[in-house]
Amino acid sequence: MKAIWLPCMAALALAASTDAPRFTNGNQLAKPTNYREWVWVSSGVGMSYSSEASGGGFDNVFVTPAGYRGFVQTGRWPEGTMFVIEEREALNKGSINKAGHYQGALHGLVAEVKDASRFANGWAFFNFGNADSAAPLPKTEPCYACHAQHGAVDNTFVQFYPTLLEIARQKGTVKAAY
Repeated sequence: MKAIWLPCMAALALAASTDAPRFTNGNQLAKPTNYREWVWVSSGVGMSYSSEASGGGFDNVFVTPAGYRGFVQTGRWPEGTMFVIEEREALNKGSINKAGHYQGALHGLVAEVKDASRFANGWAFFNFGNADSAAPLPKTEPCYACHAQHGAVDNTFVQFYPTLLEIARQKGTVKAAY
């Protein structure tokens, strides 16, 4: 009973959430305006998934509160979970700063949404640029294959979210290949 109850509760919480993905014109995802009020799961600086050097910016990852709660309960992301990755420049000279880096201007905003009823393989990626909505990126974009192959849990890079990785290990949801 408990195995069925927890995912159902997570799905109900997500359905009641005002942070759930909103789609317009078919599969156009409306850019969430309040994502900075969501749960922050991690930040990286200068990360690159290829051997080429990265621009050195910050990536701040936020997830919908209901998605986060569902993951904490089950170790899996419930339907309707949405991540937003905020890409910001990394600065090192300014004001009184003498060492290290801090975040500067916003350079990009991308999202990943879990919705098996809408997208093949259950997940889709969106790049907003300067727009208020975005269509799903084509399945030929490298993010799809990379996330499927390297995501530690359910198409996501939980391996870069230390608190959630520990939860996934406890729940037994980390991919065996990881």
